[in-house]
Amino acid sequence: MEYRYNEDKILKELTKYIEGTYDEHYAGQDQPFQIQDVFEHLGIAESFVRGNAIKYLYRFGQKEGKNKKDLLKALHYTILLYHFSGMDNEI
Repeated sequence: MEYRYNEDKILKELTKYIEGTYDEHYAGQDQPFQIQDVFEHLGIAESFVRGNAIKYLYRFGQKEGKNKKDLLKALHYTILLYHFSGMDNEI
C-alpha cells in the first residue's frame, strides 16, 4: 500500500523515538517501574498521559519553533493514553 501522507515513514520514526525513550527513563534494571506505573497504581495514569499529550501539542510551535520532538512526545503520550484508557484491550 502506498501512503499518501507518509504515515508509514512517520510511524517508523515514532517507533524509533519510543524505543529510544526506554533508555532515557529513570527505570532501569535496578528500578523496573516508570512513573506511569506508579500513576496507574494511584488511578491517575489516564489523566496524566492525556495532560502530557495536550502539553506537548500546545507547546509545538511555541517553544523552539516547530520542534519535531514535541510532536513525537505528544504522539507517544497519545499511544499511552490508548493503553491506559483500555483501548488496547480491544485489539
